[in-house]
Amino acid sequence: MINRLIRAIAGTFIIVSVLLGMYVNENWLLFAIFVGANLLQSSLTKWCLMEDILRKFGIKD
Repeated sequence: MINRLIRAIAGTFIIVSVLLGMYVNENWLLFAIFVGANLLQSSLTKWCLMEDILRKFGIKD
């Protein structure tokens, strides 16, 4: 459950930031890079900040 939620949140963040980068200001693309870098980091270290945040909200595996 929590892994699906993390992927959905990351995908939404990337889509929204790319759209904002296209139509508002290209600096929004930096947010997409940040989300992608966090996904890469979490795959290497097996630690994800969004997972910790969701667990604090009471969402379990």
